[in-house]
Amino acid sequence: MKGSIIWKLVITACIVAWAVLNLVPVQDTPFEEFIETRPTANVSEFNALLERARERVADKKAPSLFIAIRDIAQEEQIDLYGTYFQDINLIDVKNLQKRNNILMDVLLQESQGKLKKGLDLQGGVAVTFRINEDATNPGEAESRLEDAVDIMSERVNGLGVAEPIIRPVPPNGIEIQLPGINLEDNPDIIKNFQRPARLEFRKVHTFQRPGPTDRPGDIKSLSVNPMDPNSPVAAYEVMILEEEDRDTGEIEETRYFVKKIPEATGSIIDSSFPTLGPTGQWAISVDMTSDGGDVFADITREMHASDQQLQQYGVRALLASVLDGKLYSAVGLSEGPILNGSAQITGNFSQREAVELSNVLNNPLEYELVLDEMYEVGPSLAEDARDASINAAIWGSSAVIVFMLIYYVFAGLVAVLSVILNLLIVLGILASVGATLTLPGVAALVLTIGMAVDANILIFERIREELRTGKSARNALQSGYEKALSTIVDANVTTMITALILIIFGREAVKGFGVTLAIGIGSSVFAALIISRCLLEIIVSIGAKKLLPFTLFKPTKIQFLKFRVPAFVTSWIIVLIGIGAIVTHSGSILGKDFKGGAEVKLEFNQDAKDQLSISRILEVADENDLGEVQPVFQKLIGDNKERLSIQMDLEKDRSDQVVEVMKAAFPDAELKVVETSIIGASVSKAVQLNALKSVVIALIAILLYVAIRFEVGYGVGAVVATVHDVLMSIGIYVILGQVLGIGAGQFSAPMVAAILMILGYSINDTIVVFDRIREELELNPEMKLFDVVNLAINRTLSRTLLTSVTTLVAATSLWVFGEGIVTDFALIFIIGILTGTFSSIFIASPVFYAWHKGNRKSVTEGETKRPTYEWESTSQKARKPVKS
Repeated sequence: MKGSIIWKLVITACIVAWAVLNLVPVQDTPFEEFIETRPTANVSEFNALLERARERVADKKAPSLFIAIRDIAQEEQIDLYGTYFQDINLIDVKNLQKRNNILMDVLLQESQGKLKKGLDLQGGVAVTFRINEDATNPGEAESRLEDAVDIMSERVNGLGVAEPIIRPVPPNGIEIQLPGINLEDNPDIIKNFQRPARLEFRKVHTFQRPGPTDRPGDIKSLSVNPMDPNSPVAAYEVMILEEEDRDTGEIEETRYFVKKIPEATGSIIDSSFPTLGPTGQWAISVDMTSDGGDVFADITREMHASDQQLQQYGVRALLASVLDGKLYSAVGLSEGPILNGSAQITGNFSQREAVELSNVLNNPLEYELVLDEMYEVGPSLAEDARDASINAAIWGSSAVIVFMLIYYVFAGLVAVLSVILNLLIVLGILASVGATLTLPGVAALVLTIGMAVDANILIFERIREELRTGKSARNALQSGYEKALSTIVDANVTTMITALILIIFGREAVKGFGVTLAIGIGSSVFAALIISRCLLEIIVSIGAKKLLPFTLFKPTKIQFLKFRVPAFVTSWIIVLIGIGAIVTHSGSILGKDFKGGAEVKLEFNQDAKDQLSISRILEVADENDLGEVQPVFQKLIGDNKERLSIQMDLEKDRSDQVVEVMKAAFPDAELKVVETSIIGASVSKAVQLNALKSVVIALIAILLYVAIRFEVGYGVGAVVATVHDVLMSIGIYVILGQVLGIGAGQFSAPMVAAILMILGYSINDTIVVFDRIREELELNPEMKLFDVVNLAINRTLSRTLLTSVTTLVAATSLWVFGEGIVTDFALIFIIGILTGTFSSIFIASPVFYAWHKGNRKSVTEGETKRPTYEWESTSQKARKPVKS
């Protein structure tokens, strides 16, 4: 076997193995079951400890087995690591309590599946907070609430892949729903939401320390420098600094007088991140803003000057870091003033604490949040709807696989193996960044499978062209990859630009889609260029003669540009009609994710729980035309009694209508209203504007890239086609739903991802055609631009149609057999596939043609010469243009 094949196999095996390790375990194991078999030493002794912990839970002295074990270990000073779990490397953590806490967190993580399930599939917990300060007027209250929601979103969902629900509950409340979290085992997670993260840099009194009678929190007026009779007096607070002895792990306390008025606050910080400090312990590095760096430089200059004066007394100036009223460090300067705008906050941090603290420092709150209520929430999707949608996903994926195997035979098998490994890699990376998988996410992965075969189809069709010229399978394989490479690079770079723009400028779901898209692009390119090629080379090396035995598509000579004017005009008329439908139905096309809604919480007879299934509630709502209704069961933490929460739109008297209908439909449930409230939008106006801004910036970036990489006319054509596809898809979706009653015709948060997927699909499809136009211009120097464009479209037609078919098969399966949001998600993508295929032929190419007024000389003058890559063969580098 050739060396090139071997190294590709080795790289593939390593990456796939890494991905699988990130995905194992796939399912959660209840901690109570997991911990029974986990100890590696002194098993009988641990079983006795476990029995005592169970007794604590039974006696309600601990909320969970996890907490009971941790409490017993702390009370009795048991070294869990050294006694029972020596395989977990914690030898460098000296402090016993901290080591036990870290160990228990590691064990809890080991018991949980690596890829988290979303609120719709698994449920989770919900926490409500209220702002701990009454606003002076309604406008100020609303502003504070919006700021708090934005900050919580960044704390909880920095990468945008965690899939929480965070929304305001006017007038001063915030609800946070987290998937797959058990609050009984994660009590500290609430503290990180509540803490304001007010950071202050304060001076420490140079000469005096608190005495035995001085208590923490006492305020004293002290002379700044007792050695100077003219020294000013300032207010100092007694504070305790806890430091860990590096050898014994014991916590030592040192008391200081810390100046009450800070020298600077956290407003001077631009960003913070966890790092290892000079002593090997975890610390938090902070980078200042430009103005903040100047402020900090002035503070440290003053400290440096004081140190020069204080040498005679044998003392140094110290600067304290105080976070939310707790003293974390009191340090002096090791050398001169700090002029680079960066510093470190040291303390007894574990890695987890350093990560969490840096996260809250990056998102400080102005006001403390007060815990109002905690409750468990069940899955928001009915079990039968969930099963139907997952089955639809399986059928859709299977249909794509069967099609590829039938049409491409051995090459199809290669594509299928490549896509399966590609999917494993994507899931492994998503698991490594803490992503949460929702049902719309599952649908997106199925559609990704349909799109992932794109690069394979492109390569296979180029290989087929080479085989038609009489080349051997080996030579056709090499030549096909060489010719397809630049197209794959260009198509995926433009889509990657979109992903990066969404990551950089987007927030929450938009940023999360960007992260997922970037992962998918990188993995798909790797799968097509490394995995697929490796497998194809193996097939050819063992003597396969007919690599691609048959085709449904013969070379065509359709004059597509002859139809450009009627196609263009008709298409934009449809777009305008769609925009009209959007404007006409503007009041009803946005769901409660965008507009907010109302929520009714109902108590019910617990014996009638079986009658109150989510699927039956949704049926009743649909039969009585109650609009968008989302039922979910809740259970207050510490209380086994469930209640039913029903969320709905804000139409007048909708709450009363829903309650009356439900009482009539479920008389045995004895429904009783506990609470009625208004809930805010989970997709805030700021996020909506941010999404729009991100898309606009992405389109500008694509225009610039294509203009530089190709020529301005290509860039204009790509942007016009992309805008056309997004507008047409949204418009047709609204017309189908609002006018014809096909689908909901309404937009929820997951639909944002569907629209962004259309954007990525459209760009990819257009660039493939443009790359072929550029190639044909080079190969046919005397052919008219009209004929070149037609030739390029005809030669990419089989790839365009095959890619559309595979993606349509997957999307149609989701639409026909799926349930709920999955069907709407699939429907708009079906529309996007059709419009994207249409626009790459009848919008993008004609716009490019019109931009140059049909003159190929104009293209040549503005075109950037295509670079010659090192990986291209010598024969290809020397290839001369050929007349048509």
